Amino acid sequence: MQVKEVINLSDARTFLQVPKVLYRYDAEWVCPLDKDIKEIFDPLINKNFEHGEAKRWILWDKKKPIGRVAAFYNSTNFIAGELKTGGIGFFECINEEQAATMLFDTCKNWFRTKGIEAMDGPVNFGEKDKFWGLMVAGFSNPSYQENYNFPYYQNLFENYGFTKILEQTTSEASFEKFNFERFIKLASRVYNNPVYRFEHYRASQQKKYAADFISIYNQAWAHRSDFVPITTERIETTLGSLKPIMLEEAIWFAYAHNEPAGFYVNVLDVNQIFKHLKGKLNLWGKLKFLWFRKFGQINRIRGIVFGVIPKYQNLGIETGMMIKVFNAMKKYPAIKTTELSWIGDFNPKMHSLFNALGAQTTKVHYTYRMEIEKF
Repeated sequence: MQVKEVINLSDARTFLQVPKVLYRYDAEWVCPLDKDIKEIFDPLINKNFEHGEAKRWILWDKKKPIGRVAAFYNSTNFIAGELKTGGIGFFECINEEQAATMLFDTCKNWFRTKGIEAMDGPVNFGEKDKFWGLMVAGFSNPSYQENYNFPYYQNLFENYGFTKILEQTTSEASFEKFNFERFIKLASRVYNNPVYRFEHYRASQQKKYAADFISIYNQAWAHRSDFVPITTERIETTLGSLKPIMLEEAIWFAYAHNEPAGFYVNVLDVNQIFKHLKGKLNLWGKLKFLWFRKFGQINRIRGIVFGVIPKYQNLGIETGMMIKVFNAMKKYPAIKTTELSWIGDFNPKMHSLFNALGAQTTKVHYTYRMEIEKF
């Protein structure tokens, strides 16, 4: 076996091909869009390259690719007084510990040359809402840009020496089983209070909602040690990219005293479409997407982000936004469930709220860390 760096277009194509070979008999796996992966490693698109680097490698057994991994860092994410930490991601490997060790060692040795003292994985060279964490429970219905992997990956990571630093729980709630009467009573204190109002997203007012999103996000997540403020450019780009999978009534904003106070963003579960595209969003893929978008039975929406600024938390805004989403979805009888945005183990209040909603845990992801020993 030999690890080789991705250095040309042929290597880059092979990097995309590795999971397509490994998961070819796995009925649950949904191939990520080639475009999405390419953009992560494109310095002209991914702004993280302005203050960092990324490398990709492929593990070969003679002429057969049997694994891959990427390593990356952004120096602006280094926190004073803490270990300089890089990330590894897009790990795929056969069920062989020696093979995994070769890939992990390659990342570790490269990090040493950069003075990096720890590595987290599997993570994304970007934000936590994409390709983040190792799936350790669920192994079905992977959502768009959500990591899916073989169960044995957990042993490969832990046997190498990685330890869990974050647990992300994904839950699903059925519209049919939702207890509207109970939660409408809980939400009534904000619905009936004139200082609060709720409105759903309108693409015709994208700039307004982008500004409101930034205001909420940059207050709601400011307490996190790894917090990076969101920019206007990034959120407007994100909103633009979500247009094909948007239902405006599935995205709600809450306001208190006329200031942005919270948001709950849901999109269609497009992996039910992408399952048919095999990673290709070329002309034929786009035509298939449009056909399945119109005639296919998409039966689930997915929450991708949920936030309320600290001074308005636990006042009923969270429940109020959920009720608005659930009521709006009555217009779409094909939609049966919502996958709630993932919640970290650092947020027990949201876990309690989701449990009260009757949501069932469907998937669990771990983020691991390993300190890099010095020679």
